[in-house]
Amino acid sequence: MNCEKCNKCQMNCGKTQHRSEKEKKDLIKRLNIIEGQIKGLNQMIQTDRYCDDILIQVAAVDKALKSFGNNVLESHLNNCVSYEIQMGNLEVLEDTMLLIKKLQ
Repeated sequence: MNCEKCNKCQMNCGKTQHRSEKEKKDLIKRLNIIEGQIKGLNQMIQTDRYCDDILIQVAAVDKALKSFGNNVLESHLNNCVSYEIQMGNLEVLEDTMLLIKKLQ
């Protein structure tokens, strides 16, 4: 029997999230930018850049990762969590609170 949520998988949506192609493209684009920033940090270390420059880049990577995580969390709340609440699964709220604590 197909999943009522997506009509694609075989009732396996408990631990998967079907994203639109646009959403996937946007998330992958952001990850590629972050990957470039990490490679930049690697290059900075290899070329003995000044500590201040490296730390500024570390802060930029940290901010980019937090922003990425916030976008994924927002999608999770709007899709997965709201769906589970609509289906009567209020245990998802406790799971979500634990997830948010892990992200801090």
